Amino acid sequence: MSALSLITLVSLVSTVFAKEWDAHPPQQHRHWAQICHGNPTNKIRGCDKYGCGAYGADRHSGKGKHVGVDVICADGATVYAPFSGQLSGPIRFFHNGNAIDDGVQITGSGYCVKLICIHPIRYHGTIQRGQELGRMLPMQRVFPGIVSHIHVENCDRSDPTALLKPDILPFPQQDQYWAAVCSGNPTNEIRGCDRYGCGYYGAPRGNGKGKHVGVDVICADGATVYAPFSGQLSGPIKFFHNGNAIDDGVQIKGRGFCVKLLCIHPIRYSGTIAKGQVLGRMLPMQRVFPGITSHIHVENCDRSDPTRNLEMGKRKRI
Repeated sequence: MSALSLITLVSLVSTVFAKEWDAHPPQQHRHWAQICHGNPTNKIRGCDKYGCGAYGADRHSGKGKHVGVDVICADGATVYAPFSGQLSGPIRFFHNGNAIDDGVQITGSGYCVKLICIHPIRYHGTIQRGQELGRMLPMQRVFPGIVSHIHVENCDRSDPTALLKPDILPFPQQDQYWAAVCSGNPTNEIRGCDRYGCGYYGAPRGNGKGKHVGVDVICADGATVYAPFSGQLSGPIKFFHNGNAIDDGVQIKGRGFCVKLLCIHPIRYSGTIAKGQVLGRMLPMQRVFPGITSHIHVENCDRSDPTRNLEMGKRKRI
């Protein structure tokens, strides 16, 4: 192939890739995250004796229309932020102070939505997509026999149904990369070396008699920890077996992966979790190893190297 032909081919490939990159920029979510624990697809309430949950459903004996959608959510279930943004509230829907007359608004990421019939952890400040937002209120106490749900209403009263569908990645192979594991470390930076040792996979352990079979992802004591991928939780996982301040962790299995995250305290040890959702908190590593680079020990269940999965989908430059 001539040099001119090679340049032309590279230019063509670069142009096509650039168009794909513009159409599907990294970390852009065209759909919202899971809103309620136990409802990973944001399934919408059907019809019951109180009415129907779809956008535009009849209200007030046919004199009005439903201007939101009702996402199924069990009373007391954990509620998550559908996208990143700024919180404001409280939002009162019934204006009568009943057991479900609470909610919050989120504005950001190009969206503005009200989530009603929930009690948020807070009414102000910022929140990240997938972070815990609050709890579902006791709807059965007010409407016995109803399909309990969160009322999800766009601020401009447009139809949010399409946004509630699960994300479909434009490049399926990108799902091999895990989400950020720790707040404050968006690229899953791995611990270097300090007086206690090194954090990379295969680093010497036990005075050179062993090898590190995981990687240490930098994470400040007390920081929020997120699920690297969607899956099933199990635990607790004890690494030190001595009950010290960091002897806790959890396993996640799903999407073709199985990993143990150690030196964290998870919100729960069982059930399902979605990629990017809050998993727990980093434990006080400085209390056990003063001066160490605090980190989460990330170990594949088969003890293979997880480094590539933690690279956040970085593309190599030629």
